[in-house]
Amino acid sequence: MGLDYGRTMQIRPCTTEDLERVRAIYAEHVRAGTGSFEEVPPESSEIERRFVAVTSRGFPFYVGELAGSVAGFAYAGPYHTRSAYRFTCEDSVYVEPAAQRRGLGRALLSAVIDGAARLGQKQMVALVGDAENAGSIALHRALGFRRAGALTAVGLKHGRWLDVVLMQRALGA
Repeated sequence: MGLDYGRTMQIRPCTTEDLERVRAIYAEHVRAGTGSFEEVPPESSEIERRFVAVTSRGFPFYVGELAGSVAGFAYAGPYHTRSAYRFTCEDSVYVEPAAQRRGLGRALLSAVIDGAARLGQKQMVALVGDAENAGSIALHRALGFRRAGALTAVGLKHGRWLDVVLMQRALGA
């Protein structure tokens, strides 16, 4: 059963039936945005591989519906693979442009934070692509993340050198 956020918004676990919509939302961010440093949208098979890699380890992966249509997704996954990082995860949140500023990103990220805490994760890290990504930075800050630093000019996309803003928050007790 999904979490109901009003009459038109619902947050629920992602299923394989949602993956084509997840791929389409992400592809738009890859093509037009700077939040992801990928430059070529991944194929459906790669999206499915990533979904399985996240969910097979018990990490949360949610979709958000507005008026019955998937309009965003968010998940947490391992921050790094070395064993000392096993209690630290990294989040990803993507909402289609037409659905932004309606609270969907906040609802999705809140659900992912709760799911990661239930999994026993102790820290969540956000690597926000593009220091000018004010929406994502504000979303993370509103949900308790603090700026932990920045990596300057580490990505070249759309002819611009981009920074990555590092944000972090504690999970659980």
